[in-house]
Amino acid sequence: MRIIGYLEHPVCKITIFKMEHRLTIKFEYGVYEQAYKFRIADNLSTVEDVKRLVDDTFMAAVMSRFGEMSKDSAAAQERFFKENEEPQWEEKIV
Repeated sequence: MRIIGYLEHPVCKITIFKMEHRLTIKFEYGVYEQAYKFRIADNLSTVEDVKRLVDDTFMAAVMSRFGEMSKDSAAAQERFFKENEEPQWEEKIV
């Protein structure tokens, strides 16, 4: 797999990879990432084609999903730390 380009975006890092007969578009936002794979076709094979594919509607869905990922992660951590809390013992002064 090799990097064939990047897309400019104000908050996400967007990298385009090419491997054999597919393109992968990876979106990174903080500690989260999403990847979408597409078969290379006559009308989808270049960085310019990917720029047209990743329109405002697509980006809105990607950003929404990042929000969902953040909520899922926070909820999982909350459950994890709640289950793994050490019992708090009252200190008795004699």
